[in-house]
Amino acid sequence: MWRNIASNALSLLVVALFVLGGVILWGQSQYKSAGPLDQAICLRVPPGSTMPRVSEDLEAQGAISSGAIFRMGAEYSDKTRQLKAGAFLVPEGASMEEIVDIVTRGGASTCGTEIIWRVGVRRNLVQVRELDPATNDLVIIAEFVPGPDGDEGDAIPAEYETRRAQADTRLILDVVPGVTSWQVIDGLRSSGFVDGVPDTVPPEGSLAPRDYEIRRGDTGADLIARMSELQSQRLAEAWANRVDGLPYDSPQEALIMASIVEKETGLPDERRQVASVFVNRLRQGMRLQTDPTVIYGVTNGRGILGRGLRQSELSRETPYNTYIIPGLPPTPIANPSLAAIEATMNPADTPYIFFVADGSGGHAFAETLAEHNKNVARWRQIESERAQQ
Repeated sequence: MWRNIASNALSLLVVALFVLGGVILWGQSQYKSAGPLDQAICLRVPPGSTMPRVSEDLEAQGAISSGAIFRMGAEYSDKTRQLKAGAFLVPEGASMEEIVDIVTRGGASTCGTEIIWRVGVRRNLVQVRELDPATNDLVIIAEFVPGPDGDEGDAIPAEYETRRAQADTRLILDVVPGVTSWQVIDGLRSSGFVDGVPDTVPPEGSLAPRDYEIRRGDTGADLIARMSELQSQRLAEAWANRVDGLPYDSPQEALIMASIVEKETGLPDERRQVASVFVNRLRQGMRLQTDPTVIYGVTNGRGILGRGLRQSELSRETPYNTYIIPGLPPTPIANPSLAAIEATMNPADTPYIFFVADGSGGHAFAETLAEHNKNVARWRQIESERAQQ
């Protein structure tokens, strides 16, 4: 009898093990196979969240078929304690294994809301944008021009206040090419994104224009250091790859020229031509005669002039009046982009020594004064016709 009992027990154990093995294989298949999500979603994981809470959220959004299998898979792969806070894009048909990897990998959030504080040449602009998971496009949900007490800016939208308060909202400072270092410091301080903004304005031209994501624990000094380091790298690489025969004695002189090129044209296709005009003028011992340097001498980089230059300003001798002084001004007049720096290090090979606006947003270039005077007359005619409209 005992032999029969033992035999039956052994048979039941074998069956149980077989069934258990089948369940495990089925669970592994469920964990690794494509999930039920038919459209991408943005999964928010708040700070302090747990894997069970995340699995409940995923189940509610129809992204996984079993919260229990999701949790067991995360535990088995030793990733339960690696859960990161943020907003993560979960693609259509993502498996539970892929989702666990997404929420434990770390790095910047891949979806959700971002607030862009754009430091511009003429004004600052704030945009609240959100990624649409279905189209993978950023949608602007609020936009305003900031200003003190609404006197110089728009009313702050409620969407800004709401999204700013969310812990997973990305904060981004966008430094536009051509802004001055004073404008960067002023914009960073106005944004309120970080504490510890330096009181001292960094050297002009030393900050790299681009967008900077505000990381947890960042200070204003940290951001300025990142901008300075990137601009130094850009300048060093461009200087190392410059063409021969340029009339610059140092990277700093090239940076000064790049800032002038940046302020003279916003058209990518024109940068190397504009650079060639100034290079040709330096080679021939001509004065640069460029308005942006004179303006900088008037404003000291603190905002925009907001009017045309007066004749008295054009005739006054200052270190930045390139109608009076020979060669380059003593410092850059703005923070140039990488494209402007590269154009300055590799200008176009042209005979041009003059240029003037052509009415299309670009410039008309000339080799001779007679040709230039014709271009100037054409531009003045365009200005006159526009004034009469």
